Amino acid sequence: MNKQDLVAQLVRQLEASARSALSARDAAAAEAREGATPDEKREDARAAHQLGTLGKAQQKRAQQALAEVDALARFRPTPLPATSKIAVGAIVEVEDAETGEGRTFFLAPVGAGVTLTGPGGDGVLSVVTPASPLGRAVLGRKTGEVVDITVDGELREWQISYVG
Repeated sequence: MNKQDLVAQLVRQLEASARSALSARDAAAAEAREGATPDEKREDARAAHQLGTLGKAQQKRAQQALAEVDALARFRPTPLPATSKIAVGAIVEVEDAETGEGRTFFLAPVGAGVTLTGPGGDGVLSVVTPASPLGRAVLGRKTGEVVDITVDGELREWQISYVG
């Protein structure tokens, strides 16, 4: 699997998130300026304040997404042999020891929670960062090892079935 394709896909999704946030910011600003008459604005200053707060939050969301895009510009993940220790840039599959439920993820420096499509539309991968509980649990581990992860308040054992 070409990891640079995954990085490019992640960049596109983060850029789209930034555009969406900037659009929401602009809409909130326009609503604050034009959405009410001057009398209505005086009567309900709270609405104008809320719109301003919403605009600032969307600006912050856009800045975060763009900072993540910048971080990915320098990110060049390489293929890992199956016997390698898990590091940032790895594609990892884990299986629940009890249920056999599996999950595939891409361990990236940023972009937590984004869903990527595998090559040719084959499957999906979640983006996990080293700061997440799952990312922290698998870093430095190898195929075949078992890690304990709390999911929905319940401790579960996940076996690492693939590292690439």
